[in-house]
Amino acid sequence: MAQMVPVDAERPDPEVIARAAAILRAGGLVAFPTETVYGLGADGLNPAALARLFQAKGRPATDPVILHIADLALLPRLAREVPPAAWALARRFWPGPLTLVLPKQPIVPDVATAGLPTVAIRMPAHPVALALLRAAGVPVAAPSANRFGRTSPTTAQHVLEDLGDTVDLILDAGPTPIGVESTVLDLTRPIPTILRPGGLPREVLEELLGPVALFDRSVEGPAPAPGMLPKHYAPRAEMVVLLGPRPAVRARLRDLAERYLRAGCRVGALIAEEDREALAGLPVILAVLGSENDLEGIARRLYQALRDLDAQGPDLILAREFGTQGLGLAIRDRLVRAAGGRVVHVGEAGD
Repeated sequence: MAQMVPVDAERPDPEVIARAAAILRAGGLVAFPTETVYGLGADGLNPAALARLFQAKGRPATDPVILHIADLALLPRLAREVPPAAWALARRFWPGPLTLVLPKQPIVPDVATAGLPTVAIRMPAHPVALALLRAAGVPVAAPSANRFGRTSPTTAQHVLEDLGDTVDLILDAGPTPIGVESTVLDLTRPIPTILRPGGLPREVLEELLGPVALFDRSVEGPAPAPGMLPKHYAPRAEMVVLLGPRPAVRARLRDLAERYLRAGCRVGALIAEEDREALAGLPVILAVLGSENDLEGIARRLYQALRDLDAQGPDLILAREFGTQGLGLAIRDRLVRAAGGRVVHVGEAGD
């Protein structure tokens, strides 16, 4: 079992960081916090270390990883072309929850990019992550520190539960502040394109770039970015997500819960505080994310609530979207992928 070492989230112990950095340079695996979720770190330029990372997660070779850096000077070392938009975005939003997809340099191993000619790069906004990256002195590949396809980890305990026997060291700095992964923006297309919505909203990017497209389709072959497979972030229980106007969604939520309960299912519900009344009196296992008007809080609590709910053994989890504005787009993306695309569009014919 991996050793889990507490570390101050704001002022990490240099000795602990130096120990973790030495493990990375030696080809080992270190789980560490970022502002989004906990990452499973490996030397991003070491093919053997990357192969061990993929094996530990059970990650398919067709799913690329993000390389994390702490110094802008590394950007042209990893990316063959860095357009003015990339520099503008990096200076404005790094450190932060934004990943840029750019043409890769030959130094980047193909295993890190799933054989694609592009590389995904970001600079995390967490003192522990930045200290570790600086001490390691190498770009660090760091997908979420969980079994592939399962719910992402927002605490060190989640990492221990999922990967405890495969990681050399876990740095525990408490819960992550954002709770959903970074926004992945592809700058190799004619229009900047969000491959994965995340912690930096589309509207914020458009303030700097103008129109930003949204890539939204099932992927065949190598995914152009992490977290794009039709089923991802998934609990063990089956899951259904309701999409549509809030009043109609609440009515449909109760209808579906009653239907599955009559069929003998143990039903869980991932809801907002405002949805409680819709399920009043029903023997449903509730996980309440907070007010529907607090998207930051919902994003921060999403994975923990999903894990807690799944641990109670429901046969089915019902969930609802929170719109597509701001962080709502990322939350919707995670819920739909967690459900493997099983959605109910409330109000549509055949609903």
